[in-house]
Amino acid sequence: MAVATRMSVEEFLARDWPRGTQLIRGEVVLNHPSLLHQLVLGRIYTLLLAWVEAEPGRGLVALPVDVRLGEELYAPDVWWMREQRLPDRDAKRLEVAPDLLVEVRSPSTWRFDLGAKRQTYEAAGAAELWLVDTAADSVIIFRRSQEATGFDVALELSGDDELSSPLLPGFTVPVRRVFDH
Repeated sequence: MAVATRMSVEEFLARDWPRGTQLIRGEVVLNHPSLLHQLVLGRIYTLLLAWVEAEPGRGLVALPVDVRLGEELYAPDVWWMREQRLPDRDAKRLEVAPDLLVEVRSPSTWRFDLGAKRQTYEAAGAAELWLVDTAADSVIIFRRSQEATGFDVALELSGDDELSSPLLPGFTVPVRRVFDH
């Protein structure tokens, strides 16, 4: 659900919004996740958390938190940051793009995930973005092959394709497991 009046980040932050509300291109967007959305989100978080906790120094994986990127305020479904980039534990929000962002398909946000949010994450320096398409049981991956480039790698994985990332050495899981419940 979108609110018709456009606003700045400061105006947005001055109000009390329900959980899951984002500011995308000045538009207030409220996400109403489905059961499938939450199950898939939980599965991805659990898989990444197991990888993070398997060895020290693997950074931080977390559930939605406000991420302010210029005049945008997003709440990615799952995010991961390298150990050397971890935010202060008392931070109210992230002010930089996490290294890895995961957005799970939702009717109210999918068009933004594919467009405005992908562009903003790329411009803000995110290393990788996973767009999890619950309608197609696939994961669309955008990543940089080098730090100086934008997203120059695009993949779509499904079924028994292995979901992995150069950011997460040793993390690998068949895509179908993301959608099992």
